[in-house]
Amino acid sequence: MSYEVAERFVSINGEGAHAGELAAFIRFRGCNLNCSYCDTAWANTPDAVFTPTEAEELCLWVKDSGAKNVTLTGGEPLLQKGVDKLISQLIKQGCRVEIETNGSVDLRPFTTMDRWPVMTMDYKLPSSGMERYMNTDNFKLLNAHDSVKFVVGSTEDLNRAGSIIDAYLTDAPCHIFLSPVFGRIDPAVMVEYIKEHQMTRVRLQLQLHKFIWNPDERGV
Repeated sequence: MSYEVAERFVSINGEGAHAGELAAFIRFRGCNLNCSYCDTAWANTPDAVFTPTEAEELCLWVKDSGAKNVTLTGGEPLLQKGVDKLISQLIKQGCRVEIETNGSVDLRPFTTMDRWPVMTMDYKLPSSGMERYMNTDNFKLLNAHDSVKFVVGSTEDLNRAGSIIDAYLTDAPCHIFLSPVFGRIDPAVMVEYIKEHQMTRVRLQLQLHKFIWNPDERGV
């Protein structure tokens, strides 16, 4: 079985619970959402360039990279047919596999896997234009290794994130991150909001790769 790979590269994790650690990234083509601030829209269109790649080749590439962290991203990686087989092979190879998923895809089919990969799940806030597609049933499936990420572009987004956290994540074991849309909201504003609302469960997260490299650069 082959997968639609838009790019693959080795870099540091720019965000998440393992930010700053070396990782092998596999980006897949295609997404079912169209967020206003998407920074990988080039990989999501129907005519986006991709390379059909077999699971065995991807596993060998990861092994040769020396990285133990593997991030499957997109687009939306869980839309790839048979992606569970690739995840299982990478885990059996000894990798920590992290899935960057957009919050709309049902995670239940992946709970039956022998070993659950690490899920970093977005919840799309109002400025994204995609909140109506969010699957809140996914929240109760997340465990202590998983994360929920709120990408924030406005004060309205902060208020909405707070209400979602209160409604679904008060006792959840997962990590909770607030991340600014690059260039759209001052992170200092977010820190003041976190302080004012005593959001002790959340962690502010900046996209490291956008500070180290050009924000529009690929393969980093």
